[in-house]
Amino acid sequence: MRLPALYRMLLREFWHLRGQAAAIAVVIGGGVATLVMSLAIIDTLQQTRDDFYRDYRFGHVFASLERAPESLVESLRAIPGVQLVESRVVAAAHLEPAGFPDPVAGRLQSLPDGRNSELNALFLRTGRLPEAGMDREVVASEAFAEAHGLRPGDTLSAIIHGHRQRLTVVGIALSPEHIYQIQPGTMLPDYERYGVLWMNRTALAAARDMEGAFNDVSLRLQRGAREGDVIQAVDAALERYGGRGAIGRADQLSHRYLEEELNGLETLATLFPAIFLGVAAFLLNVVVGRLVSTQREQIGVLKAFGRSNLEVGLHYVRLVLMIVALGLVIGVGVGLWLGGGMAAMYAEFFRFPYLSFHLGPRAFVIAALVTVASALLAVALAVRRAVVLPPAVAMQPEPPPAFRATVVERLGLQRWFSQPVRMILRSLERRPVRALMGITGVAFACAILMVGRFQDAAIHQMVGIHFGLVERDDITVTFTEPTARKAVHELEALPGVVRVEPWRSASVELRSGHRTWRLALQGQEPGAELRRLLDTDLRLQPMPEHGLLLTDWLARELDVRPGDRLQVTFLEGRRTSHELLVGGVITELIGVNAYLPLATLQRLLGEGSAVSGARLQLLPGDRASVVEALRERPGIAGIAEREAAIDSFYDTLAETVLMFTFITTLLAGSIAFGVIYNGARISLSERARELASLRVLGFTRGEVARILLGEQAVLILAGLLPGFLLGWLLYGWVARAVESDLYRVPVVLTPSGMAFAALIVVLAGLLSAWVVRRRLDRLDLVEVLKTRE
Repeated sequence: MRLPALYRMLLREFWHLRGQAAAIAVVIGGGVATLVMSLAIIDTLQQTRDDFYRDYRFGHVFASLERAPESLVESLRAIPGVQLVESRVVAAAHLEPAGFPDPVAGRLQSLPDGRNSELNALFLRTGRLPEAGMDREVVASEAFAEAHGLRPGDTLSAIIHGHRQRLTVVGIALSPEHIYQIQPGTMLPDYERYGVLWMNRTALAAARDMEGAFNDVSLRLQRGAREGDVIQAVDAALERYGGRGAIGRADQLSHRYLEEELNGLETLATLFPAIFLGVAAFLLNVVVGRLVSTQREQIGVLKAFGRSNLEVGLHYVRLVLMIVALGLVIGVGVGLWLGGGMAAMYAEFFRFPYLSFHLGPRAFVIAALVTVASALLAVALAVRRAVVLPPAVAMQPEPPPAFRATVVERLGLQRWFSQPVRMILRSLERRPVRALMGITGVAFACAILMVGRFQDAAIHQMVGIHFGLVERDDITVTFTEPTARKAVHELEALPGVVRVEPWRSASVELRSGHRTWRLALQGQEPGAELRRLLDTDLRLQPMPEHGLLLTDWLARELDVRPGDRLQVTFLEGRRTSHELLVGGVITELIGVNAYLPLATLQRLLGEGSAVSGARLQLLPGDRASVVEALRERPGIAGIAEREAAIDSFYDTLAETVLMFTFITTLLAGSIAFGVIYNGARISLSERARELASLRVLGFTRGEVARILLGEQAVLILAGLLPGFLLGWLLYGWVARAVESDLYRVPVVLTPSGMAFAALIVVLAGLLSAWVVRRRLDRLDLVEVLKTRE
């Protein structure tokens, strides 16, 4: 069956424009790939999370306390809106996996004897649950087990409440409560140095002196229940038992990290596709506009033979849709490929029973609608020009642009430039809009490349500030419960300890008007050197005598400034409430904190000189002996090493940064190539007669190529500087969009980041130049010179 004439014409034009169409499709594909990848990962994480939470009954409200009788569970169950309550015993421990010398913090959680939990149930990857009556059997979290090569039947030692026990691992499991297994107070997971174990309730209660009592509870709410009302009722019920303040699911540590990651992906799914599709729309507009200009005579003939305006317009719309379709195919394919790599990376971060890469119809629909709409909007003007041309006018050649002297010529500087350079400058000045858009495309490519490199610089900056200027201790010790000051003197007496600085932590609610925030208020001694407080200019901030110091994020969230007053309500102890002055604002990139002088916090708590822990500075070479001595002390719940935290920070983020840099380099390189190649091809199409004439007049192929490609080189160089500025602004916007109470990302402009971006853009330009140069060398001079002007 023979195709209609317009369709045969369409296929011929698409084949003739195949190089430019492919370059535009690659740019479109970059935007679609980013969109598809982001939406697919978001859908995958959300669906997997929701299924895991539902199937394994993740709680809605969580609370920890000092100690309460088991009979209190009935009172909690009677709270309106509560569907299910499960109490448990939780204990801190020092774990000693075979062959691993560093201190390992552990969290032990109880299971009902011989069975799974009603809430926050375990998904057994391998093995079984502890049998009833077996006091030394435990189930280990999968991340911890993998880090130490543990399998069912292996053993490890654990110091629980001062007593060393030999535990047997009988199962490896996952929990909806520990999707993101991270030790409280740290920023990134360290599976080697932090593990979660589950054991029978009777055994753990005996080890923790909690027979007939509990110190942790989870609640599941009825549909339609008001979480805030339930939390308030739970706090009231646990007040006399040392409750530390109930929290909702949104504040549960693992869930919060997952939500922040999803928020970051949503930012990625909004910003980068918009940039790619905007550049692609510009390229389509230029290509179709040029096509209409060169096909004026054909348009006139079509109309003279009775083709309607609609048919002519649809012809160019179909051409655009073919390019868009190619871009969609490329984008979906690359998006699926990149999404698979990202899914593998997320499998290391988030511990689900499975992480099936899934692409719902939403991603396809959004990608298609956004891409087609932006493309058609971009070419609407060019198509309108084709439609409104009367046949008689269309069949006449397009009038040449009016000649005018360039700025260089008007200033009399032309004698300083060669003839080819003057031709390049004249061409750029006669088409200022096109030149500006070319520079803009290069600038966006450069900016996206810089965002990828900025992340690496930001990580080093975060480590330098947090672990170099703020946290300067070698070891941080946390006691099992607030302890008398004499424990600090005992630590000072350990061989190898140079300096000890105590600290106290207390759960509080800060209130300013209608704004509230719950956190652990930190008390430390004025002049502390192992945990320094820095102002927004990274200078030492002295501790006010009685007032609070707030991190800048917290001050913004509460909308307070130095000199304002905050209502501070303690969620433990006597639960008193006080109005305190905001004495200053400090900068911290990790977490959200509020500080008081140690003596002031102890006085407000009314508990004498009790402290929650201490920071230690050690002599070089004495770390191992100090750690061993600390492990044997029953009152110490956790030991955290600064150097181990830094190593874990880099190890965990290394793969993430590498993947992100690879993706941004790949996609931004496609923008640079698409912009530069299309610019060169359009310039070649428009100036083919001029360049052929120069060849006939004696110019060599190299000289003619320098005229054409030199114009693109000028655009590349002109686009780098605004690209550097745009990259800095773009990364600043991204950093603000992803910042949260968990961490803030500094914006760091580095020469290496700018050099990397410039290198990739230049390489894309060289590749484009090579492709166009080959086409230029094959130019048929006789055929080109026959073209009517």
